[in-house]
Amino acid sequence: MQQMTLAQQAEFQRYTKKTRREQFLEEMEAVMPWAELLALIEPHYPKGNNGRPPVGLGIMLRVYFLQHWFNLSDPAVEDALYESPVLRRFAGIDLGRAPVPDETTILNFRHLLEAHDLCGEMLDAVNRYLEGRGIRITTGTIVDATILHAPTSTKNANKERDPEMHQVKKGNQWYFGMKAHIGVDSKEGIVHSVCSTAASVSDVHMLPDLLHGKEKKVWGDGGYQGQTEQIHEAAPQAQDMTSRRAKYKDGVDELTRAKNRTKARVRAKVEWPFRILKRVFGFTKVRYRGLKKNHEWLCAAFAAINVYQNRKRLHRINQRPTLQGA
Repeated sequence: MQQMTLAQQAEFQRYTKKTRREQFLEEMEAVMPWAELLALIEPHYPKGNNGRPPVGLGIMLRVYFLQHWFNLSDPAVEDALYESPVLRRFAGIDLGRAPVPDETTILNFRHLLEAHDLCGEMLDAVNRYLEGRGIRITTGTIVDATILHAPTSTKNANKERDPEMHQVKKGNQWYFGMKAHIGVDSKEGIVHSVCSTAASVSDVHMLPDLLHGKEKKVWGDGGYQGQTEQIHEAAPQAQDMTSRRAKYKDGVDELTRAKNRTKARVRAKVEWPFRILKRVFGFTKVRYRGLKKNHEWLCAAFAAINVYQNRKRLHRINQRPTLQGA
């Protein structure tokens, strides 16, 4: 193996460039509500009174979100932290003082969040943080669901697929996995409600659970039509704005079609969080067995998505000078 020169060592390198990953992490470091999230988890985090002192909570929380943003498993994020100085700097890890948290430690932290249902509370904490900066949930909600694939292999100890996942036919294609149902604010695009079910569960069954109750309008695609009564039970003042059937055997109802087109302009906002989840964060296939673990993971993911969507606004708000004596 060729011996390294001083120029090949990072501290002596003359040429460098700030990568997109580094820029992304700097943005998220500046706008994530770290203090609120740490205060939420701290009462449940081990104090280290017995045995080995625990890894710092701030480090573990940042490692947890690195897994979301870059779609990394527990072993993969451990390896990535050893390989990447950028990731270590974001997480606050100094290899001169301590090693990277091993995959078992990372696993135990995730189990801690699941055991205390903290990921749903993370989503609420993020939304309160956004509200405090003027990005508020209003009186309109858009509902939708997306299918997340699950492994269909039976090469495991039980010789079976995940019993909590099911298959469903969409168009001419069969899918095996789960559904992520979300309620999104029609003005800001903020996710405020998340439900997780097997893929075979109809979207309409989760509709009441996706409403916060103060809606004036509820938007949804044609799969939610005919649910006016359920909408009024969950949100008494809400107007049913779901799309209606426009095609019949004897022709097309052009008026209904035009109304659906107008509604679709509003409903398009519900696709933003799904696009970020699948295309930016890369979460197209569930990583864990069972709905509980994946639901908690999704709640934390949508909390991060809410911040990611508003990162530029939050940066401008955080940069505003505060009034002296206010």
